[in-house]
Amino acid sequence: MERFIHETPAPSLNPGVRQQFDVVIIGGGMSGLCAAIASAREGAKTVLVQDRPVFGGNASSEMRMHISGASCHWGKKNASETGILMELMLENKYLNDNYNYSIWDAVLWGAAKREQNLTIYLNTTMETVHSDGKEIQWVDCYQMTTEKRFALEGKIYMDCTGNGTLGYFAGAEYAIGREGRKIYNEKDAPEECDGETMGNTLYYVAEDKGHPVKFIKPDWAMTLQESDFVGRTHFNAVTYHDDEKVIYLPYDVDYHDYPDKLLEKYDVKSGFWWIELGGDWNDVIGQAEDIRWELYRLIYGVWDHIKNQPHKYINEKGEEAEMSHGAENYDLVWVGNMPGTRESRRLMGNYILTADDILANCRHDDAVAYGGWPMDEHVAGGFDAKGINPSIVRNVDGLYTIPYGCFCSNTISNLMMAGRNISASKLAMGSTRVMATCAIGGEAAGTAAALAVKHGVSPKEYGEQYMDELQQTLLKNDCYIPGKRNTDPADHARKATVTATSEKAGYEAVKVISGIARTEEDGDTNLWVSDGIGEGQTLTLRWDAPIEMKQVRLTLDPDLSDERCISVSTAFIEKEPVGVAVQLLKDYTVTAYCGGEAVWSQKVEGNYQRLNILNLPESVKADKVEITVHATNGDPDARIFEVRVY
Repeated sequence: MERFIHETPAPSLNPGVRQQFDVVIIGGGMSGLCAAIASAREGAKTVLVQDRPVFGGNASSEMRMHISGASCHWGKKNASETGILMELMLENKYLNDNYNYSIWDAVLWGAAKREQNLTIYLNTTMETVHSDGKEIQWVDCYQMTTEKRFALEGKIYMDCTGNGTLGYFAGAEYAIGREGRKIYNEKDAPEECDGETMGNTLYYVAEDKGHPVKFIKPDWAMTLQESDFVGRTHFNAVTYHDDEKVIYLPYDVDYHDYPDKLLEKYDVKSGFWWIELGGDWNDVIGQAEDIRWELYRLIYGVWDHIKNQPHKYINEKGEEAEMSHGAENYDLVWVGNMPGTRESRRLMGNYILTADDILANCRHDDAVAYGGWPMDEHVAGGFDAKGINPSIVRNVDGLYTIPYGCFCSNTISNLMMAGRNISASKLAMGSTRVMATCAIGGEAAGTAAALAVKHGVSPKEYGEQYMDELQQTLLKNDCYIPGKRNTDPADHARKATVTATSEKAGYEAVKVISGIARTEEDGDTNLWVSDGIGEGQTLTLRWDAPIEMKQVRLTLDPDLSDERCISVSTAFIEKEPVGVAVQLLKDYTVTAYCGGEAVWSQKVEGNYQRLNILNLPESVKADKVEITVHATNGDPDARIFEVRVY
């Protein structure tokens, strides 16, 4: 039988054709993805390089962590992050009420693919960084699936790797581990610097099969006793932290009875954050594979204990007692192979955020993002640290801002960063590292990078010269910045007279031009609410003279006290609303008039997003705009936070 032999040249180490971009982003977790989308939307030719087959990082199907943020999972009212992250969350709730991680992966991939200015390379690792220690010239990348190499050259580079890998190889200044107390005068820092970090975690998912399911421990798995689990809840329970103590509540507790507490519900059907190792090994990067293997041994040992041993505890009489962990019918259906990393390198920027900034709820003049998660410091030894609580939680009252300087390298002129590797102290990073905070920081950094390219300046110069432009652009794109409001001179709505066919007390029509598109900590609503809908309710903007009109933006109310993050945790799934937010407008019509004659009209049906952008095919002159609400997604009243007209 004849054989066909294909002769091919030996593989070349040549990096291939150099590709030119405005912004090169390395790392496709939530921060990198939001940064890339933001950069592309601002007109920059952007490339996003991700070394995994999916986007999302710790929130992807590979790791399945839920996205935490400033709201502290229902602990802080009206604190949810908006912008691109909210857009992704709301689309996922529209498509994916069953919390299918494959669909979530598709939501993230689709969001990237829709951006015309964005090139994506999945399964692609950055191999080499060409830098003179002051500026990056280009990076070499290798795509494992195609065996292709790329040389990517950009005007601005952004490190969203989590580990600060791009900055590290470029020669940027970085920190790792704990600073001594005198470095930033942080009272909770140790006396001397050390290399301790938080460890890595593997997750698991179990499923109730409705009948007993046996589990036989692999011979390589750890053997664990009840004494190994001190401070680590591994049975059905609800807890919260009181200072450094863990308080246990009934499993069927009403969350509304504890509005100011960060309640955690534990269910053995989903993995535990405390299945954690590596932080005391002093090298969570260099020993990552060793840590992964030890985590694998640990997670199967934990499951063996939950399945095959009784839970021993002290009952209300002070006596030792035993009970089942409740996993008799559970089958282990998924174990992660990629550990989630909490901490490694932090790239030093033009500003270093500290614990004092966070605890004081600082309002920085150059603020571009915010946070509110506690300074949550896990013990370095993870599961190996026996007999102590696995995490020290330092609560943060209210919201703090993150200044622009935290996103710009202090040594590499064309390097920015976003994610858990931004410029912050070890203690501050305990709060800024969570994914929702990382995502909105990514959007801010991506927006800044694109605008800096537009002006032909470095990231640092852009912050010095164009901060108002950046902040106003972020607000326009529904990125909340505490202490900042809409002052955009191009927004015609700010000069309009606003009325409505009905309004509720405290929720007057004029609130839609207050300059703030959410209810804030002081309780000011900044929201128009109609008195019912009936046959329709109309919000009207009028001008004394016709304005040139090309775009209308509506910012709606999905209830920013609710969360809609993907999760494998029963605790989160039970607390989250199902489907599209009922408060959002579903069907409405926007009509522009000039001299009493309609000059443009557009009807929107089936809306499920917060930020609605309506672009006119061509500009028109108008002296009145009417927004007529026909239906919501379930709420009895129409609700609009902000109207902008450009």
